[in-house]
Amino acid sequence: MITEIAPAPERTAAAPARPRGGRRRAWDEVPRWQIYLPLSVYLLFTLVPFYWILLFALRPAGSTSLVPWPLTFEHFEKVWTERSFGTYFQNSVVVGVATLVLTTVVALAGGYALARFDFRIKRGFMLALLCSQFVPGALLLVPLFQIFAKLSMINSLGSVVVAETVFQLPLSMILISGFIRNVPPSLEEAAWVDGCSRFAAFRIVVLPLLRPGLVAVGSFAFVHAWNHFLFALMFLSDQGKQTIPVGLNTLMSADSVDLGALAAGGIVAAVPVVIVFAFIQKWLITGFSAGAVKG
Repeated sequence: MITEIAPAPERTAAAPARPRGGRRRAWDEVPRWQIYLPLSVYLLFTLVPFYWILLFALRPAGSTSLVPWPLTFEHFEKVWTERSFGTYFQNSVVVGVATLVLTTVVALAGGYALARFDFRIKRGFMLALLCSQFVPGALLLVPLFQIFAKLSMINSLGSVVVAETVFQLPLSMILISGFIRNVPPSLEEAAWVDGCSRFAAFRIVVLPLLRPGLVAVGSFAFVHAWNHFLFALMFLSDQGKQTIPVGLNTLMSADSVDLGALAAGGIVAAVPVVIVFAFIQKWLITGFSAGAVKG
């Protein structure tokens, strides 16, 4: 018995995928120019100040040209040698790196305690950490100055490092505790069963998973210590121990302001931070995403 085979149906073009519910999203109907125009205005508003700083830093003194030509680096040479910005830069690096390490280590220990242990005053302690963020740094100057004076730490970089660490710790501990809560405790318990101590389990299992969070917390601590002006101004009196923000302040006097030197000093202060964020932006975004899940 011979049966006829029906011809295959002709293929039709696939219908374009539609959003769930059969509705088009509101922004699908927005013209492109309504998106790009505000973004272009915002970008122009953001980049013009940077161009203005570069203009004053790279054009010769006394020039009024809107194009930095011929290029000159006399302002950078002036601030680096005559204005001791090389020393200021070195002091800022020491303060920033020391604050980063000290804040990260202490916040890691405190954040682990808040995430893994239960104690009676835990909620009150967390509330106190949150409320401390509303206290301005200026209110800490008098008590910190008295403490450092009794400890003979005035006019030393260590006083600035301790002050910056104290100021950064509350928020850093809260963030780290949120990152640690995202790590299942069962991973640590499995390591305990295998014979690891609590510290070994934390070092082997938990710590590698906290890398994005540690980068986020450490980067904020470094940038804040690098840019902070108040503590360095109050606790450091020797010019050879000042940091870059205080050094920028010395370029301005009551009678005149050297705009070229000030712009060059601003670029010297900004470039390291820009470079750091350019290298860690991937870890920084991952850390923010991990800390925003729960905590």
